[in-house]
Formats: sequence, C-alpha cells, structure tokens
Amino acid sequence: MSGSRAAAEKAGSRQRLQVKVNEYKENQNVAYASLRPVQTFLGKTAQVYLVPFSLSNYKLDQLKCPESLLDKNSNNEVACKKCKKAEVKETCRGILTPKMEATSSKAESTLQKSSSDVHTESNKRQYKSTSDTVILSADTESSQDGDSDEDTTSGLDDFSGLSPYERKRLKNISENANFFASLHLSESAARLREIVKKRQPTESKRKKPKKKENETGCRRSMRLLKVDPSGVPLPAAPSQPIVVADESPLLPPGPLEMTPENQDDNSEPFKGFLQTWAELSKTSSKNRGKELSSIKSYKANLNGMFISEDTVCKVTRGSIFSVALHPSEVRTLVAAGAKSGQVGLWDLTHQPKEDGIYIFQPHSQPVSCLYFSPANPAHILSLSYDGTVRCGDFSRAVFEEVYRNEESSLSSFDFLAEDASTLIVGHWDGSMSLVDRRTTGTSYEKLINSSLSKIRTVHVHPVHRQYFITAGLRDVHIYDVRCLNPSRSQPLISLTEHTKSLASAYFSPLTGNRLVTTCADCKLRIFDSSCISSQFPLLTTIRHNTITGRWLTRFQAVWDPKQEDCFIVGSMAYPRRVEIFHETGKQVHSFLGECLASVCSINAMHPTRYILAGGNSSGRMHVFMN
Repeated sequence: MSGSRAAAEKAGSRQRLQVKVNEYKENQNVAYASLRPVQTFLGKTAQVYLVPFSLSNYKLDQLKCPESLLDKNSNNEVACKKCKKAEVKETCRGILTPKMEATSSKAESTLQKSSSDVHTESNKRQYKSTSDTVILSADTESSQDGDSDEDTTSGLDDFSGLSPYERKRLKNISENANFFASLHLSESAARLREIVKKRQPTESKRKKPKKKENETGCRRSMRLLKVDPSGVPLPAAPSQPIVVADESPLLPPGPLEMTPENQDDNSEPFKGFLQTWAELSKTSSKNRGKELSSIKSYKANLNGMFISEDTVCKVTRGSIFSVALHPSEVRTLVAAGAKSGQVGLWDLTHQPKEDGIYIFQPHSQPVSCLYFSPANPAHILSLSYDGTVRCGDFSRAVFEEVYRNEESSLSSFDFLAEDASTLIVGHWDGSMSLVDRRTTGTSYEKLINSSLSKIRTVHVHPVHRQYFITAGLRDVHIYDVRCLNPSRSQPLISLTEHTKSLASAYFSPLTGNRLVTTCADCKLRIFDSSCISSQFPLLTTIRHNTITGRWLTRFQAVWDPKQEDCFIVGSMAYPRRVEIFHETGKQVHSFLGECLASVCSINAMHPTRYILAGGNSSGRMHVFMN
C-alpha cells in the first residue's frame, strides 16, 4: 500500500516539474543566470539554477535524466535512495563543469562572429530547459528523502537551510537597523552632549585667603593649654578620686524641728497654725457605730460635693505619694506626702489659701504612707523610702523619730493597736517589722521574713486586729501576728488570682468583710473576707484602666470610711475624674469639674464628712466638698 502511494506521488511530481519546464521554455528573452524557486508536491522549495553555456561540445544524450532516477522500485526504497544520490551527484558534476566552459566559449563566439549568435542562443535555451529539468529533479528527490545534501547546495546558497520565519526575522532585523541608521541618533546625542557641556556653569572655587606672616592667631586659653603666662608648661596635677554626692542623703537621726520651708517659722501666722492643729486633739466618733446609709442617700450626698479654684492648690514639690484627711469636724485640714520627702499641710478654712499651706522636710526620699493617729489626731505619722518612720507632734512643733532602718527601704505601715502604740511596717525587700512606740530607741521589736519578694502595702483588719494583709508583687497574703516566725513566716491565706503586679490591698473600714485589690492588669477585684479561717472567694472583678505610666503615681483603690461597701479610685478617662464603685461592680458616682484638669492617683475620704481629697503628680491637691 505504501509502495503504490509513493509511486503515485512520484508520478505527480514528474508532471508538475514538466509543467514548470514548459512554462520556462516559453520565456525566450532570458539570457542570464537566475535562481528560481519551485514548489514541490511535499510543500518544500526546490532551488533551480540557470546558467547559459554553449552546446557545441555536448550531445543531448548526455543530458538526459537517467531512467533509474525516475523509476524507483517501491519495494526497495533505501537502496533506491542511495542510488539516486550517487547518480544525481555524478550528473551534476558532469553538467556544472561544462557550464563554466560554455560561458567562455560563448564569449569567444560573440567576438568572432555575430551571425552565429542566433544559433547559439537557440541551442542555449534548449540546453537550459534540459539542465533545469535534471537539476530540479535532483533537488526534489533530495527534499523528498528528508536528507540535507549539503555537498551539492551548501556552496550555492548560504540561506538554503533557513525556514521562512527565520528569513523574515533576518529581513526585519535588517530593515530596523537601516531605519535606526537613517535617524542618525548618534549624531543627535553628540550634539546634545555639546549643548549640555556649554550650559554647565563653571565651578567657582573659593580662593583661600593668604595668611599674613605677621598676623596674630586666635586667642587660646592658657589654662586649657596647661601653661603659665610665661609659656612654661605646668606640672601635671595629681589625680584625685571623684566623690559622687548622694542625691538624697539621709537626714540626721533624732527629732527634727518643724521648720516650714515656704514661710517664716517665727511669724505669728505659723504659731497660730500650730496652735490650731494642737487644739484639734479630740475628735468625735459618733458616726463610728452608725449603720450604713442607703445607696440612694449616699449618692445624694455625693452629688452635693463640688470643686472650685479655692479648693485646688499646690502643697508639695513633686508627685504626691500619700494623702490623709484630719478627722476634725470643724476645720478642713489636709496632709500630703511627696516624692521629694516633703510633708505639706493645708488648712482650707484659711484665706488666702496660700497662707494656709506649710511645707516641711522630715524625710529625704518619697513619703509613701501618711496617717493621723487614731488616739491623738494632733500627731501625724509618716513613712518614707529612706528607712524612717516619724511622728509630727504639733503641740511641741517637732518630728520625732519612731523607727529607723538604714539597711532596708520601707514601703508601708499600719497601726496594730487602736491606741497607735504598736506598728506593723512593710519593707521593699519582703520583710516586716514590729515596732513598739512605748519602748525607748528607734529599732524594731521583731523582724519577720515573709515568703514575698516585695511588699507594697500593709493593712490591719479593723475588727480582728491580730490579722493583717500584705500586697506583694503578685500575691496577697494574710498573716496572724501571733504566728509570726522571725526566720520564715507562712501566711494563713494566699490570693493568687492576680496576673500582674499589685499596687494595694485594703480591708473594708468597719467590718473588714470585704477586700479590694488594685492590679496592673486593669482589674479591680473584691474578695469576701468575712471568714478568715478559710480561703477568700472572689466576688467581683471590675475592668478599670490602671496603666498610669512612668510619670504618674500608681492608682490605689481605698474604701470610704463612712460607707462599708463603696471605694474610691482614680481614673485615666477624659474628662478627668475620680470614681466611686460599689462592691457589686456598679459605678456609684464620678467627681468631675472644670478645675479638675489632671489625674488624681491618690485619694482619701473624710471619716465623717463628705470631703474628698486627691493628689496628682505635680504636687497639687484637689478637694471636693459640700
């Protein structure tokens, strides 16, 4: 089947080639060598080379195409291919060599006689048709076989092996190159460079002034050059150790006189001020046993409190770390402990208000705890980071030293006894001290090491005074004074619900059945402390922003002494305010006002009257009163 198909295709090819040759014979005016493409039946292009030459020395029988090239045996295609290639090569060699000789013979015959030109041209056309047929047949056969016979055509055409796409691509490249060459881009670029160079301003170099030989130089310090006026070098001074002065040196031990820093201590107003505080040694306790007022009446009394410019004043230098209100029901006396170690006293009933402020310096470091004595309100006790506890006695105008510990810094204290004779003092290193004011000296009676790494606040239970609570770094511990061990005391109860550092922990003021803590995780927690023998359950958690940053004093939630179930805390919200919450978590009241323009971190409530005092980081005191 394949053999008959090949034979049919070859017969069709011979017919197409014969048609092309007959068409060429009709063209009698072509007398020069030409290259003509012929499309074969396989879709390939055969190259036909036409060269004029003389037929005088050749016979037509030599130019006939061998029968073996036309009649292929379809059953033995491989053998026929080899035979065809050999015969085609031999035929081409026999034809191409006489072609060159024919050209020269044609030139000779043209010179010798012109009459023979007609005969020669007719013979040449006849031979061209025959040679075209032979060469076309050879090229077609080589294309059909699929083998590139470079021995025959490589020297004739350099682009014979390229596809039409590659030839078009080369043509486009040549045309693009000619187009860009016609634009003369290199000449234009050269002209532009010359224009730019011409427009660039010449760099003006600043001429350095010439130094005059006789000109005097700049004057220089002879001390820095370490030479004397005559120019002789000074001897090197012996190096001395640099002594770094302590920024806050400890004050001398013993009592300190009450000498105000902002006013004259010998003035009549100051003497009257001391006399006023000394006369207020007795306070009324009629409301101590009174039942709690209802929330409705409590809110009504809070709504009647306001702030004005007369109740805002700067009482200390630096941030306020502690606030205390005198329990007097006649006069409004406020005390504030500052970061600088100062204690400021302010009598709000005195006008102008600046004349009622007296500032003292009983400590050298921050005053973190401040209380009026419950037995004698004419005494004010202050604790400082410098390791001292002092008692300000207004009747004698002196700050007595109650406790001194130069090895450890103190953080907080509270009264173990109602007569304020004994104290429990917390240290920043986690230890605790028992101090008895009735004994001579300023040392502790007992030093207890707790399991806490740090103690921030200490608070004694208001009813069962043998129990007290300490707020550590993240834990709250409840201790029994009777079970304290100097070596290592274990707490009765530990509260571990806090995830970040604590700021304070306080019992409720009347019964001690509630406990409020302030934590840096922005939560205020209320625990049920009615049964100290068991674990304190968590009752309420209040979301409250307690992130005060570096420059503000940390918030401390404290109970209202008049209201067992309500407590006061500062706020970071705008407008600035001081908030009161119920133990259930509901907000009871917010103290607002145009004169309250800063954050009051530390707050205190009067034990019997509706008066609130709050201190900020600039040493200003804000007082709300009705």
